[in-house]
Amino acid sequence: MTDKIQIEVAYAAPQLQKILKLAVPRGTSVFESAFNSGIDKVFPEIDFSVVDMGIFGKTVKKPQEQLVQEGERIEIYRPLLIDPKQARLNRAAKKI
Repeated sequence: MTDKIQIEVAYAAPQLQKILKLAVPRGTSVFESAFNSGIDKVFPEIDFSVVDMGIFGKTVKKPQEQLVQEGERIEIYRPLLIDPKQARLNRAAKKI
């Protein structure tokens, strides 16, 4: 058994998406994995102190505490520009 596991870190901006594959030591948190991936060199707008993170589409509530597992894809989410409820109301208003 090796002390490293293979994971992916993903981020998607409107014009560019990137998935980085990397090996991290067992016992690494979701936050540490994302922070140490170097993805912020490609996307300097990422602010790790405030971004939400998830694994395979499910939000991680405590990324600094949750440990990443072999084969997982950590996703870094962009902040919403508009509340989804408000967006639906706006679309409905346009149809009238």
